[in-house]
This record gives sequence, C-alpha cells and structure tokens, in this order.
Amino acid sequence: MATRIEFSQHGGPDVLKAVEFTPTDPAADEVQIENKAIGINYIDTYVRSGLYPSPVMPCGIGTEAAGIVIKAGSLVTHLKPGDRVVYAQASPGAYSTVHNVMADKVARLPNAISFEQAAASFLKGLTVFYLLRKTYEIKPGEIFLFHAAAGGVGLIACQWAKALGAQLIGTVGSPEKAEKAKRAGAWQTINYRQENIAERVSELTGGEKVAVVYDSVGKATWEASLDSLQRRGLMVSFGNASGPVTGVNLGILNQKGSLYVTRPSLFGYVTNKEELEEASNELFSLIASGVIKVDVPQSQKFPLHEAARAHETLESRATSGSSLLIP
Repeated sequence: MATRIEFSQHGGPDVLKAVEFTPTDPAADEVQIENKAIGINYIDTYVRSGLYPSPVMPCGIGTEAAGIVIKAGSLVTHLKPGDRVVYAQASPGAYSTVHNVMADKVARLPNAISFEQAAASFLKGLTVFYLLRKTYEIKPGEIFLFHAAAGGVGLIACQWAKALGAQLIGTVGSPEKAEKAKRAGAWQTINYRQENIAERVSELTGGEKVAVVYDSVGKATWEASLDSLQRRGLMVSFGNASGPVTGVNLGILNQKGSLYVTRPSLFGYVTNKEELEEASNELFSLIASGVIKVDVPQSQKFPLHEAARAHETLESRATSGSSLLIP
C-alpha cells in the first residue's frame, strides 16, 4: 500500500485528504518512483482551488518530486530501477509516496544534488531557465524587473541573474524578504507595500526603464509592470498569485509604448526528452557548482499528511524560497 493526497472538490486547503491506495504497475513508457521529497508549488493551489479546474474527481495533486526508480516500463531504456531521479511535469499525483511518471519527463539526478535540493528546485529552476534563457535571453549587464524575488522561483532567478552578470531588480513585500533577495544576488529591491514600483524602476534606471518584466503576481502588478517597460518592451506574465489578469484592453499596449505581452509556461518550452536534458543539465551544473544554492528551512518541510497545513502556510505569504513535503 502507498499513501497519496487527493481532493474530491475544489476549495481551500482543508479539501486535501490523505488516502491509502495500491499502486498500479507503470505503463510501457513510464517509470514508478518512490518519492523521497516532494515539491510544493504555487500552481498546486490553483489546481486545488479550481482556478485551474480538474475534470475528474477525486483528483491527485502535485507534479514535482525526487526519488528512486523502483520499476521501469518495457519501452524505457534510459532509466532503470535504483536510479536517482527528479521530475516536475508529471500527471497530477506527486503528493504521494509512489508515483508513475512518463519516462521522458524524468531526469537522472547527479549524486552531488540531494533529493530535497532537487525537489525544492526542479520546477522552479526549469521555470527560471525558460524565462531567462528562452522567453527573453538576458544579457550580461542587462537590468530587468522580476516580481516576488524572495519566492521559490525568485530566489533562483536572483542567483541565476547574478551568474549571467545581469542586474535584477526584485519586488518584495518586507525588509526581511528584501535582504534575502539581495543575499541571493538581486541588484536592487523594491518593497511594493511602501514604494511605487514603476517610479522606482525609472529612478534605478536613470529614466530608461527596462526591456523585460517577469511577473508571476498577476492582477495586482499588471499596470505597474507595463509602466516599468521601455518602448517596445516585453511583459512576461507567468503566474497569478494575486489573481488572473482578465479583460485586457489591447489598446493599452499601444498607449504605453507598443509593448509586447506573452503568457508562457514550462509546457511550451520543455516538451520532449531533449529539451528536458538541455534545461536540467544547465540547472544541475549551477546547483552542483554552488552557484545556485537551494536551502529549505526546517519550518518549510512538512510531513506528507500535513499537505493542507503546507498550503495554508504557502498562501499566507509566510514562506520565502521553496517548501517541501516529506513522505
């Protein structure tokens, strides 16, 4: 028997329940993984709440974990039982002691990286990879704006930007989070509770503003993000932490300087085994060399059966960096 977290209706954290189940054998193109550490991501709260509705109930939750392959399907040639692995694009159900995952969505994990480091960084690290390397390629010396710089994605972005020789301006919600982002490599921070974001971006850039803004906050920062952009700048909206951006009048992009907007996701950038290898190899090399550090506070590691408490904590904005479920 194994244990997983599932929900039978959309709602608050309390809809998450631990249930026992008997794992099925992996399909021919799948591997079965015994999870050792499970990543908690803000997108999981969108799935649970119904912002991203689940068509079938009851539904598992979570797409990211690290662990050990215990069974491999008959068509799988690049992975075998005993391999240390990590994944971030599984079908929902990673909040589980055992999970079957498409083998092409699984990366072999170097020995230099722990299961906890991997589960805390893989989805977030792949996200930073596609944002900074593919959606818009950040150049050395470039100044850009990144919202929620002390979050799980943000702290990796701060470190990655520093490694690229770029200057990241990060928005944060407290002096403590500002200090955390600065330590990670942010060039400057803006406390959005106390400062006008667009005005500060203009001040920090000598009136030039920035060519690209990365915004995972959504509704609350939409206008400020557009107002921070140079003429023909790119607004990269990749999350909805404050609610989705809706009812956009395209004329505003003209008024604010012939701006571009894109709404990317990892699934548009990492679509096959080769793309996964390219992204994970770059991420793993940065983590293994210590350029990107992944530290999860003990207070942000939760037993699997306390998934509801983990979601409450995440949504309260009381966390910084990554959080984990430990089976």
